[in-house]
Amino acid sequence: MANFEIANRVVARLDPLPPRVPNYPMSEPHPKAMGPWMATALVMGLMIGSGVFLLPAQLAPFGWNAVGAWALSIIGVMALALTIARLTVAVPDADGPIGFVSAAFGAVPGFLIGWSYWISCVVASVTLCVAAVSYLSIFAPQLGSIPYLPAALSVLLLWAVTLINMYSARAIGGFQMITMAVKLLPLLLVIVILAGLIGTQGKAALAPFPAAGFSFSEVSSAATLTLWALIGFEVASTAAARVDRPEINIPRATLWGSGLTGLLYIIVCSGIALTLPMALVAHSDAPFAAFVEHFWAREPSLFIALFAAIAAIGTINANNVPIGEFPAVMAKRGTLPRWLGEMAANGMPVRALVVASALATVFLLSNGSKTMGDLFAFLAKLSTCAALWLYLGCAFAALRLNIARPFAAIGAVYSLWALWGAGLDLSGLSFLLMAAGMPLYWWAQREGAAKSQREVAQAALHP
Repeated sequence: MANFEIANRVVARLDPLPPRVPNYPMSEPHPKAMGPWMATALVMGLMIGSGVFLLPAQLAPFGWNAVGAWALSIIGVMALALTIARLTVAVPDADGPIGFVSAAFGAVPGFLIGWSYWISCVVASVTLCVAAVSYLSIFAPQLGSIPYLPAALSVLLLWAVTLINMYSARAIGGFQMITMAVKLLPLLLVIVILAGLIGTQGKAALAPFPAAGFSFSEVSSAATLTLWALIGFEVASTAAARVDRPEINIPRATLWGSGLTGLLYIIVCSGIALTLPMALVAHSDAPFAAFVEHFWAREPSLFIALFAAIAAIGTINANNVPIGEFPAVMAKRGTLPRWLGEMAANGMPVRALVVASALATVFLLSNGSKTMGDLFAFLAKLSTCAALWLYLGCAFAALRLNIARPFAAIGAVYSLWALWGAGLDLSGLSFLLMAAGMPLYWWAQREGAAKSQREVAQAALHP
C-alpha cells in the first residue's frame, strides 16, 4: 500500500483533484467496491491482449530504438490515461470520451472522435484476425506464400467470430471465458526463458547497444507500433461506479496498471527482438513460437503458437462488443442514423456488426497482396492512428475545461508526435476515414429534424 500512497502523492502534486461537480458526490469507502489493487488488476486485464504477439517481428529492425519507443509510449499512455480518469471524475455526466469532447468543443467534434474510435476498433479486429492466421500458419507454412490466401482466411475467421457475437451475449461471454485462460501463457513462458538466458549469459544474451545511441526518427517510427499494444487503457475509467473512492483510486490504478503493463511488454517484446537473430525474428510470422523453438524445442513452440492464435480470436470476440454497442450509443445521441443502432429481436446489435465486418472485409481484401507481417504492421498502425484522434481530442478537451492540464499537455504532445511518427500516409488515411463519417452524421441530423417536424404536426392535430 505504501507504493500506492507514493503514487497518489505524485499525482496530487502534479494535478490536484478537480472541483466537485454537482450531482457527483465524492464517494465514501464501501466494503464491496473495488479497492486500488483490484482496480489495478482491472486496468491490466483490459490492456493485456493478444495484439502484442506479432510485434517482436515488426520491432526487431528498430533494435534498441524500440525500447526507447516503448518508454516514451508508456509515459504518453500514462499521461493520457490519467487525463481521461480525471475527466471521468470531473465530468461524470459526459458518458465517456465523446461527451468530454462534445462538452468542450460541440457535437460535431464529439461525433468525429467517436466515429474515429469505432473505425479504430474495426481495424483492430482485422489486425487481430491477421495475427491469429499468422500464428496458425506455423502448422501450414505454405499459407504465407500464397497471395490473398491469408487475407481470405482472416475474412472467414472474422465472420465466424461475428456470428458468435450476433447470437447472444451469453455466447460472447462463454467464448471469452474459454480464450481468456490462455492469453497469458505465452507471455509468462517467454519471461521464464529470458530470465534463464540473462541469468546464465548476462548482457551477452542481448544485441549490443548501438554506438550512435538512439535515433529520434527510428524511435518515432516504432512508437506507433508500441502504442498499438497499449490501446485499451481508456476503458478503465468507465468502471467508476464500481470502484471505492474513484476520485482517488481510478487515477492511482490507471498509473500503476498502465506502467506495469508497459513494463511487461518491454520485457517480452524487446527480449524476443534483442535475443533472437535478426534474420530469424524479423521474417517470422510467429515470433513468440520462434523464440520458444530457438531456445527450447519445436514441440512447445507449437503449443505457444496455438495459444497465441486462440488468444487473438478471443480478443476479436471481446473487441466486437464495443464495435456493436458504440453505434447504438451514438444513435441514441442523435449522431448516427437510427437504423445502424437498432437491436435485433434477440437484443444484439446485428446491423452494426454486419456493417463493421463488411467494412473490415474491404480493408482485408484491398490489402491482401501484402505479406502477413506487412499486413499486420499496416493495419496496426492504421488502427492506432484512428484511436489517436480520440486521445488527442480528450487531451484538448481537458485543456479547454481546465482539468488535468499537466497530464493533458503531455498527452497532447505525445499524440501529435505519434501521429507524425506514423507517417503522413497513415495519419492522413485515418483522418479521411474519420471525415468519411460526416454523411452519416448529416443523415442522423435530417432524421432528427424530420422526427421533430412529425411530432410538431401530430401535436397540432391532437392538441
